[in-house]
Parts: sequence; structure tokens; C-alpha cells
Amino acid sequence: MSLPALILGTAQWGWNVSRDEAFHMLDLWLNAGHRDVDAATNYPINKNPKDFRASEKILHEYVRAHGLTDLRITLKIGSLDNMRTPDINLAPSFIMMMGDEYRRLFDANLHCLMLHWDNRDDASAIHGTMEALAILQKEQGLQPGLSGIAHPDIYATINAELGLVFDIQLKNNLLQSDLGRYQALLDQGKHRFFAYGINAGGIKLDGVYPSDSTFLSRGGDPEKVAAMLEQLRSILPKLNTDFVRPPVKTMNHIGLIYSALNPKFSGMLLGVSSVAQLSETLDYWRNLETYDYGDVWAALERLL
Repeated sequence: MSLPALILGTAQWGWNVSRDEAFHMLDLWLNAGHRDVDAATNYPINKNPKDFRASEKILHEYVRAHGLTDLRITLKIGSLDNMRTPDINLAPSFIMMMGDEYRRLFDANLHCLMLHWDNRDDASAIHGTMEALAILQKEQGLQPGLSGIAHPDIYATINAELGLVFDIQLKNNLLQSDLGRYQALLDQGKHRFFAYGINAGGIKLDGVYPSDSTFLSRGGDPEKVAAMLEQLRSILPKLNTDFVRPPVKTMNHIGLIYSALNPKFSGMLLGVSSVAQLSETLDYWRNLETYDYGDVWAALERLL
């Protein structure tokens, strides 16, 4: 079957991922034949003001050093800091300015300009923002995008007039899926949806977490996911013995299958934090390209 596109996420670059490791990730990514990269003005979101835009600076340095012209970069804009505040600027003039700024920085590598964390419910203001995206698409060929939108229904209503075709990022994993919240845009039947957060914040299949684990650092509660993990562990032995294929062993494998085989998604963001994790993910992705894991996806759907 045809699998969705993979997109390399950069949310931890300049924070948990150093410049050198980010460069090694990009080397591995490009050598594996991938070209899609996702970035945002407020990455990394580590609540350290001096690191605002640090992630995109690492990406820009790599692009310039290698003279790249064939990447497909998505850049998310709107957030005014990396402190996890709700403060945004999505005024039409700002949209136009950032379109010009990122085109200057990334040239032909810039593919999509995506609105990030829009918490507004003012239809008139949102209309102006969407019109600016339409202008950038017409004048610069930039794909319009949405991520973390508080009121997708308002966007869908306005878009009935403007007719934009969006790339839309939303969270999708075993604990949470925002597909239902974006139903009004799903119903328009023309947008492309991309899953992120596929590993549910770093849940471990064995339920054992070191003190510095991503899951615990993000406020995860092992007791709240214990029942689900027990169910997963109970169904995997049969799924791993009924077919001759590489087994499903980790939450990363499960996350990849759960979103990759969902026909509603055109792509997936990989929020990897190390070269080793990226290498393991790409290795397992080749398994999904080779073998049929449709029964695993169906079992996960029944489980949830």
C-alpha cells in the first residue's frame, strides 16, 4: 500500500538536540531519500527566551552550508515567544512579512507557511489572515497550512468562500486524536492532514520510565495509561505470531502504524530526539513499506 509522507520535526533542536546532532539527523534524513522538514518560529519551546528561533537557525545554517534547493520546508508562524504563552500575531501584514522573510532565508526550499496556535474566535480577523495566505500562495507559490487551531469550524466557514486547500497538522495517537475537532475541514474533502505526537508524549510499552524520561518530564502519569498498556501487551503476541514479518515491539512502532495506516492522513511528523531514534524509526518504516500491518491497525482501532 502507499504510505503517507514522513516529515522530520525540529521542535527539540537547540534544546535536547544539539546543533551537531541535528546536522547528523539531516544527513541521515537526506541519505534515506526524504526531503520534508517541519519548523516553527517558536521552536524549541523550552521557555528560554534566548533560544527563540534557535531551531530554524540550525536548519538555515545546514541548508546554506550544503547549498540545498530541493527541501520541502514547512514553517509555522504566529507565536510571539517560546514560553508556551497564548500570545500570537497573525495580522495580515505580519503574514506577508514572514512570507517574504522565510522566502529570503530558505529560497526554493520553503514549501508551506503554516498558521500556528491561532486561538482567536474573531471571524473578521481570521478572514484577513486567510486572505494574506491566499496572496502568498498566488504570488510566491506557498502552500497554506494550519496547526493547533482553536476554532477549525470558523476556518471552514470562511474557506467556503476563499477555497484554499490547506496542509493541516493535528495530534493523533492512542490517547488523543484531534481528527474529530477538525471535522468541518475534513468534510470539505480537499485538505491534507498530517499527524504529530504519534508516540503519545513518550509512553513506554513496558510502563517503565527513567527519571529523565520525556513522558515524566511532560507531566505524564503512568497510572493513567497502565490499563491501556496492559491491553496492548495482551494483543501483541498474537499479532506478532500470525504473520511472517518483523514484530511490533515498541510504542514507536505502534504510533507509526496507528497513523500511517489511517487513510485520513497524508503525512506524519517525526519528533525524534536523537540520531539513534531516527535511524530506528526509518528502519521500521521500511518494514511498513514491505509488509502488511493492516491487521495491527484494525486491532488498535478496535481496542480504542
